Amino acid sequence: MTAALVDAHAHLARGLCAAGLVPTDAVERGFLTAHRELWWRYDRALDEAALRASVRLAVADALLAGTTGAVDHHESPSCIEGSLDVVADACQELGLRAVLCYAVTERNGGRDEARRGLEENARFLASNDRRLVRGVLGVHASYTVSDETLREIGDVARDLDTVVHVAAAADSADVADARVRGFDGPLQRLLELGALPEGSVVAHAVGLGEREVRLANEHGLWLVQCPRSNARGRSGYPAALHLARRAALGTDGIGGDLVAEAAQLAADAPGREPDPEGCTARLDGGAAILAERFGGAARTPAAELAIGSLRVDGCEVVAAGRLVAADGDAIRAEAEVQAGRVLARMERG
Repeated sequence: MTAALVDAHAHLARGLCAAGLVPTDAVERGFLTAHRELWWRYDRALDEAALRASVRLAVADALLAGTTGAVDHHESPSCIEGSLDVVADACQELGLRAVLCYAVTERNGGRDEARRGLEENARFLASNDRRLVRGVLGVHASYTVSDETLREIGDVARDLDTVVHVAAAADSADVADARVRGFDGPLQRLLELGALPEGSVVAHAVGLGEREVRLANEHGLWLVQCPRSNARGRSGYPAALHLARRAALGTDGIGGDLVAEAAQLAADAPGREPDPEGCTARLDGGAAILAERFGGAARTPAAELAIGSLRVDGCEVVAAGRLVAADGDAIRAEAEVQAGRVLARMERG
């Protein structure tokens, strides 16, 4: 293995959950229940202080697991403006290479919420000059946005010459929603509305069949599988993904350990994949996504990961199993404080 370990669908803002500081039992009660009773309430409970603490913990844990980069999918509806700077600062400070976006949605505040999310993406793309961070546009699960918003996102993506990172076909509910709207499925909806420029990242893809995966290939899309998340949430297995020309692995916010993600894939693949061993090549996909966004300079020799040391962009970020740029114990202590605040807000809805 020569490619860097890169989380191709991360939720760095959910670091408090991944670390066990916020209970996530609702995940096991089904896709829609998990989102409405856990993830959406958690996202709304984040303010700037909680967001910063959660992302710093997630970045620290990812680096200590040997992960050098992340393609992040971010939401914090109560603090949209400036939120991408909070995420970016944590990545730059601790040494994680990252591609960031705000996942536009209408689920809390309708079209005005979508407008604010899109403006945050555009603002960040125009202002970010961090060495380790790039920006793209983001969309939450397609069933939480209108056709009008998707058309706008596609227009902005073309104007800014960037791509889109979206969650799609993670569950049958997403597929059913697209069909009610008059489309064959969520991927077809996104493409027909012009929301997926070549090189865009489509996470989950559980509900995509062979025809849809071939369609993704025709449009040069990345499809990201999240084995641990899909297994935990019992959302299914992307059985047609073996046909994808561009496939990668993501954690979907469970934590930045790509080795554990690959192990889950190896356990799930037999009986579902025509080449169970070959599908582990998806582990290299995240580095390829970063290379596209950074212009090719996003690879880390595997030898650097084997001696308790990790280098990113020529700089040592983990030495002897400890963070170089910050105190890991202090990061966790602050996360524990902020987790208490987040839980209190979640209880209030």
